[in-house]
Amino acid sequence: MAHDLGFWTLQALNALQLSMLLFLLSIGLTVIFGLMHFVNLAHGSLYALGAYFAASLAAVGGYWMGFFLAPVAVAGVGVLLYSGLIKRMRKSGPMAQVLVTFGLIFALLDLTRIFWGDLALAIEVPALLEGRLAFLGVEYPTYRLFIIGLGLAIFAALAFVLSRTQIGAMIRAGVDNDAMAACLGINVERLFFIVFCFGCALAGLAGAVAAPLLSVTPDMGLQILIPTLIVIVIGGLGSLKGAIAGSLIYGFVQTFGAVLAPQLASVLIYALLAAVLVIKPVGLFPAKG
Repeated sequence: MAHDLGFWTLQALNALQLSMLLFLLSIGLTVIFGLMHFVNLAHGSLYALGAYFAASLAAVGGYWMGFFLAPVAVAGVGVLLYSGLIKRMRKSGPMAQVLVTFGLIFALLDLTRIFWGDLALAIEVPALLEGRLAFLGVEYPTYRLFIIGLGLAIFAALAFVLSRTQIGAMIRAGVDNDAMAACLGINVERLFFIVFCFGCALAGLAGAVAAPLLSVTPDMGLQILIPTLIVIVIGGLGSLKGAIAGSLIYGFVQTFGAVLAPQLASVLIYALLAAVLVIKPVGLFPAKG
């Protein structure tokens, strides 16, 4: 069936919005993987916590309170997790890390059910971002454009920090060779802690911005986990370029696949994942280390 230019523009914007949401999740997780060599399968649960914190705070002080404070609250949860569990598990090997963080998924799932129940929560889009805007010849929801802009702004800020600042150089050194970075006087342990908590905060931010679009449910962290892992595997571990490339590839393949080949939409991204693993097992843009 033929479609006009406006239709394809809408699909491209939908793909870009999905990509930016996945980028917010994947960048924290991929740098944690690359820098700490830690397999944190519970990252999606932190995304769900961000959505719940945002919903609770929005009920008290409006959307923007949830938007700004939910990442801080999830970073606080990250501090507790790092101090009580992650720090002790770092040297235990990937299998133990997978088993512990897999169990943590269900522990956090039950905690959200205890505190918030099983019923879905919702957040109203703020008045500033309601309605639709004319963009590239089509009308598109303002809030979805806000998510695209937020993702691009965070990508630009992270690219600047990682390439132009001292802490960015320290993070890149730790990803490339953490033992050598420690020999050069970098406090790698403190760097691990900062990066882990910042990754948690980005997961919380992703949950906060996704909440007005999706139903806030206890299992939303499980639903986003597989797409996030696919993004990281395709893009490559520990790399900002890999995170944005993997997110864009996933978003566009998923969105345009559903339009062009709906019967194959559910398997297209997995076929691409398999092809990348065969051709380049380390991903498209892995960190040097």
